[in-house]
Amino acid sequence: MRCAASPDELLARADELDLVVIASPNKTHVPIARAALEAGLPVVVDKPLAGTAAEARELAALAKERGLLLSVFQNRRWDNDFLTLARLIEEGELGDVLRFESRFERWRPQLKGGWRESGDPQEIGGLLYDLGSHVVDQALTLFGPVVRVYAESDVRRPGAAADDDTFLALTHANGVRSHLHVSAVTAQLGPRFRVLGSKAGYVKYGLDPQEAALREGARPATGTPWGEEPQELWGRVGSGESPLTGGGVPVPTLPGDYPAYYAAVAAALRGTDENPVTASQAAAALDVLEAARRSAREGVAVDLAPHPDDEEPQA
Repeated sequence: MRCAASPDELLARADELDLVVIASPNKTHVPIARAALEAGLPVVVDKPLAGTAAEARELAALAKERGLLLSVFQNRRWDNDFLTLARLIEEGELGDVLRFESRFERWRPQLKGGWRESGDPQEIGGLLYDLGSHVVDQALTLFGPVVRVYAESDVRRPGAAADDDTFLALTHANGVRSHLHVSAVTAQLGPRFRVLGSKAGYVKYGLDPQEAALREGARPATGTPWGEEPQELWGRVGSGESPLTGGGVPVPTLPGDYPAYYAAVAAALRGTDENPVTASQAAAALDVLEAARRSAREGVAVDLAPHPDDEEPQA
């Protein structure tokens, strides 16, 4: 392994590199990505790609001009519950989806410190841009463009300077309503998904196990189960009854598959597949996040119009 002391030192060796992956603090995403693209290198950037949709589209334009891949690591598209929900919708098990409820909640009453909890706008901290980037991307991937955004965003913990309890209500162009919750102060966690359709609903508790497994040192390996969860954590599909009392039918959760993202990136670099998460898709999500920030600040619903350069993600 070779280490570099700075991005500039790394990019000075651009001819030795095939891909740059940027997983640094949010405020550095745009300048490092721009420098890497200008050095002629394909780039993967952690979410959020930028602080604004305008910056994301500028990076997208630069990548297009240089003929380079620019992808965003939206790993939650490969969560086990999301993959399962996407299949249920595709197969018509829920009928027409009417409302999508998504919660990414934690119980962290004590501050951890660091830039993620900073109130400095330059840091792009707070849960709206952190966990909110995930739940908004998932909603757009499943149900397409958003035409109206309403949000409530609060700072709940003593000493906190950035939002730690936020709710978004999205109206999609196709009529689906998404209710999204991100919080660090949820003493009793709700379902990760509650999805209500014209035929049935899907309720799923618990988080995808991949992140916890990686944190404990596990790694995906050929022939070894990865991203699987026990049957007692499966979600349920049904109507008229609470899953907590045994209502509905248990649905096996598909294995989560974070490695599939980088496999798709490799295929895109070889020209055999499409970019799995484009910068224009990230820009559309940032439009929603910016509208949510304005909505929470002003106490109004914000209407959105589609941007001509954006493309819809595919579930």
